Amino acid sequence: MGEKNVEAFQTLVRYDNPILVIKHPEKKGAGDVEIARPQTAAVVFDTKRETEEILNSILPPRCWEQDGQLWTQTVSSTPATRQDVINLQEMLDTRLQQTQARETGICPIRRELYSQCFDELIREVTINCSERGLLLLRIRDEIAMSMEAYETLYCSSVAFGMRKALQAHEEKERLREKVKQLEIDKESLEEIITDMKVKSEQNERRYAELRASEEKKYAEEVAFLKKTNAQLKAQLEGITAPKK
Repeated sequence: MGEKNVEAFQTLVRYDNPILVIKHPEKKGAGDVEIARPQTAAVVFDTKRETEEILNSILPPRCWEQDGQLWTQTVSSTPATRQDVINLQEMLDTRLQQTQARETGICPIRRELYSQCFDELIREVTINCSERGLLLLRIRDEIAMSMEAYETLYCSSVAFGMRKALQAHEEKERLREKVKQLEIDKESLEEIITDMKVKSEQNERRYAELRASEEKKYAEEVAFLKKTNAQLKAQLEGITAPKK
């Protein structure tokens, strides 16, 4: 029943068989007694238990519920052999092909598979040397933190780029509207200039005609006055001339 559900958790990390969690572990049998172990066996047991605790802290147990029952599965504490490492490499290559992970560039699937492979290597190293495993844990966490920082920076840069692109688009649209308005103003001013030129030409013609009319009138008045003056002068001379 639990095996079917475990198939959904496909991972490169080796886990033990799933265990059904007892809902009331506080109810113990009356005949439960602690079994005395030899001192050497106790040391080995404590060492194994300490290794399992370290493994559980590095790779926490997986829990799920199925058909109203709670199942748990802890990471395996069995040491890995050379053949296990070879099988891990082959399994990694197989999973990369099956999932069609990208060989280069950003690929979440490839990243997840390599992360699982690294966790399995940490498990294998921790069983033989817990200190070395904890050091690899620090390296794994540092890499994960750096990746999260890069993802945050990438998301921020993408958001910043989108904001700048939207601002540039809005600014471009605003400038287009301004250009249209300036073109309309230019056409309006050109019409005003054309009207003023027409009015100016009309006024110049009107003033030219008026000046010509005034000059003609002035010339006629001058001619009339000269003629009148000549007549008066002739009359005056006739009056003042001595009689023979």
